[in-house]
Amino acid sequence: MSDFNLKAKGWDTDPVKIDRARAVARGIRAILPRQPGQSALEYGCGTGLLSFALQPFPGFITLADSSAGMHQVLADKIKAAGVGNMLPLRLDLTTDAVPARRFSLLYTLMTLHHIIDTEKILGQFHELLYPGGILCVADLDREDGTFHGPGFKGHPGFDRHELAEKTMAAGFAPPAFSTVFNLTRETGKVKKHYPLFLMTTVRPPSH
Repeated sequence: MSDFNLKAKGWDTDPVKIDRARAVARGIRAILPRQPGQSALEYGCGTGLLSFALQPFPGFITLADSSAGMHQVLADKIKAAGVGNMLPLRLDLTTDAVPARRFSLLYTLMTLHHIIDTEKILGQFHELLYPGGILCVADLDREDGTFHGPGFKGHPGFDRHELAEKTMAAGFAPPAFSTVFNLTRETGKVKKHYPLFLMTTVRPPSH
């Protein structure tokens, strides 16, 4: 997390990150029922670009991240904007207990590929949602390892079919996928494209 702490102050100066957050927000809005009083959790929120892109949100948003640097920048942004329906939270589900609070929407952007135990985190997401709650995961399609480069210990993106199987095994309904953004990076003279998917699913209602 030290890398994210160092990057936190300059995070919002990258126009690609802003465009990416707005694209994912459009994808979430397209499937989100506009009901007042919704409770949402953004996990791995960073500086909150995605949640700010979802404003005005018809309810309350808890923004969780494990990075102290990101948390401080986010808290300052919320205060400066005078937003009354956003609460920053330090949380690392790889080490911390699952909070007692439950949510009607949980979303995450470019976080899942950093978490080694995909099955565990999907189970925790299921636990954090009310029955009928919506999960939205935006992340990289399977790539050749060049996105982060040598030494990265997370996942080189995800195969959509494999992720769908793990998501259903965690108790969710069969998910839907769409491509919401394309990241482009240049390595030397080579330009590479990295599609970003949005996976949406529901924790089935209790019977």
